Amino acid sequence: MKGFLGTLTDPRRLIIMLVGNIFLGMGISIFKLSGLGNDPFSGMVMALADTSGIAYARFLILLNLSLFVIQLIAGRRFIGIGTVVNAVFLGYIVTFFYNIWIDMPGEPQLLWQRVITVAIGVVICSFGVSLYQTSNVGIAPYDCLSLIMRDRFPRVSYFWHRMFTDALCALICFLFGGIIGLGTLVSMFGLGPIIHFFNVHFAEKILGEKRLDVETAGH
Repeated sequence: MKGFLGTLTDPRRLIIMLVGNIFLGMGISIFKLSGLGNDPFSGMVMALADTSGIAYARFLILLNLSLFVIQLIAGRRFIGIGTVVNAVFLGYIVTFFYNIWIDMPGEPQLLWQRVITVAIGVVICSFGVSLYQTSNVGIAPYDCLSLIMRDRFPRVSYFWHRMFTDALCALICFLFGGIIGLGTLVSMFGLGPIIHFFNVHFAEKILGEKRLDVETAGH
């Protein structure tokens, strides 16, 4: 994993990471627009933010600061400029695009429209995650949790570590009145193969190499 200085001297990786976070934020906003549930972590953050009365973007920063302490102690090798960009700016990117969707097309009303919206969110989210993680310049604090668990308990595959953290987030989301639906299930089980497709056919070709440090199983 490249450090801050290494990242800043590689503008191509920096640009790919920034573009990836923009598409990721756009995808999360589309999931929210569908009304059928977000990825477990985003859904949990939205539910907790609504309960606390704190704006989503600000609450996400506060939660990421808490998770960053764990990352700093146990997952320092996953920290980079991408960690900061994702932790600080992703919530504002989501809010920016969501406000655009609400002002222009508005929320989809029919079930088939909501399902199509989820499908669009899946593709855009997967593309964003692929770029952001393949750039290999820092992992978000939440994404780092399952990687830390994998390193500490290598006999258990990464998939199950990620499933545990996602399931816990989904449970908290449900308990605090968040939406658990098609978007949640697709995020937990369906993003991985699509992210892998974009890794192989797009992101890795741009960089001319494969990712070394991160396994994908959703955002």
